[in-house]
Amino acid sequence: MVKKLAHDHHSSALAQLASRIAVIARYGGKHGDDPFAKVKGLIEEMIAKLEKEAKSEATEKAYCDEELAKTASKKSSLEDEIAKLTSKIDQAAARSAALKEDVVQLQGELADIAKEQAEMDAVRKQQNADYLVAKKDLEDGLAGVRKALGVLRDYYGSEPAMIQEDDDAKFSSFMQQPAPPEKFEKSKGAGTGIIGILEVCESDFATGLAKEESQESDYVENYERTTQENKVSTATKQQDVKYKTQEAVALDKQISELSSDKDTSSTELAAVDEYYAKIKERCIAKPETYEERKARRAEEIDGLKEALSILENEAAFVQRARKGSRGRHTHFMAAL
Repeated sequence: MVKKLAHDHHSSALAQLASRIAVIARYGGKHGDDPFAKVKGLIEEMIAKLEKEAKSEATEKAYCDEELAKTASKKSSLEDEIAKLTSKIDQAAARSAALKEDVVQLQGELADIAKEQAEMDAVRKQQNADYLVAKKDLEDGLAGVRKALGVLRDYYGSEPAMIQEDDDAKFSSFMQQPAPPEKFEKSKGAGTGIIGILEVCESDFATGLAKEESQESDYVENYERTTQENKVSTATKQQDVKYKTQEAVALDKQISELSSDKDTSSTELAAVDEYYAKIKERCIAKPETYEERKARRAEEIDGLKEALSILENEAAFVQRARKGSRGRHTHFMAAL
């Protein structure tokens, strides 16, 4: 029966047990020893050994199940954490890069505004200088024409011509007419033509002066409006540069912290992976599963217990028939 168990389950331990039982059956009773007791002891020892191994394997199975589950959970948790950290790092890096690009663009726009304003300042300065020169020339010309018109109107008018002195003494002296010769008569037709020409000149000077003043007013208005717009735009862009730079710096700091956390988690994951590989090698990488070993072990124990039961029944029968022939006893042991 033990040999069959050894053969069915490919057990070298049971094969050795069967061999020892055979030796005891053949030679155990020669010195008056009880072969049943020896065989019974061997079977009980084997049962105890198998039960101990089964208990040890059950403990190992419980340990493996717990460690595999804990390690797999820890591995999954670390992988999820690393994935989340990686995602956060990527998002923060993309946002930081975009902010830095915005800052570079804003700084370029600020430089363009500053350059434009400097050019406008130079143009406005030159425009004002040109205006002041033109204004003085036109005002002087207009004043001269009006003085000439005054003299001519007085001279050719119905009343005797009287030259009015004013603040411009040199001009009045220059325009002072000599005393008319005897038999001199005023040529009203010629005077009217000259006055007409001077009036046209007066109108041209006045129109030119008004045009210069209007143009200067437009220049000033455009300059001041554009300058104000540039000031507002500059202030807005400078604030954008400030806040975007601060946000980029904060994101870079966050990226550094997240990267440190990721490195720590990656190091921990590497250790968990190493331990997981070892625990799988210990608990999984076996030619026979625990369930198969458990079933085989139970069959071996049941078989040995059955053999032990048979042996005990036969031993009791032998005790009752102790007075029988020794040959019959030896024959029974050989059969067993």
